[in-house]
Amino acid sequence: MELTDTEAVATFVAGAAIVLGLAGIIVPGLPALPLCWGGVLIWAILADAGPGRWLVLAAATVLAVGGTVIKFLLPGRSLKRSGVPNLSLLAGAVLGIVGFFVIPFVGLIIGFVVGIFLAELHRLGDAGLAWPSTWNAVKAAGLAVLIEVSAGLAIAVVWVLGLVFT
Repeated sequence: MELTDTEAVATFVAGAAIVLGLAGIIVPGLPALPLCWGGVLIWAILADAGPGRWLVLAAATVLAVGGTVIKFLLPGRSLKRSGVPNLSLLAGAVLGIVGFFVIPFVGLIIGFVVGIFLAELHRLGDAGLAWPSTWNAVKAAGLAVLIEVSAGLAIAVVWVLGLVFT
């Protein structure tokens, strides 16, 4: 690959953005699906892949937007049904971020669970009642991550198929 070759550089940058986007699902602070989509956008604009590249970009756009919307709707609906308030989720998010820096990577999960549990314990006054709410929030967060991973991987597959067939 020649570094002066615009198409090769665009393809490399697109692939790197998609990989970073997929890593962003795990690492807080990296916008996962926008990075994946941005990689496809760079490739579509700079690579000489014919008109099919715009179909690839359109498919990636649908996947990124759809994944983002579904990531918030499905877990949010589940949390509303189970009665977990937004304040408990905020407590989980804040302690998750603190935990990430105190205990790298694992601390994010531990902090999230502890934050929600403490907020629910404060709200409900009983650990036996707080734990089911906490578990529902953990399941909803897991569902959101699963949706985001699926959308990110689907964008990557669409892009690779675009590389092969355009």
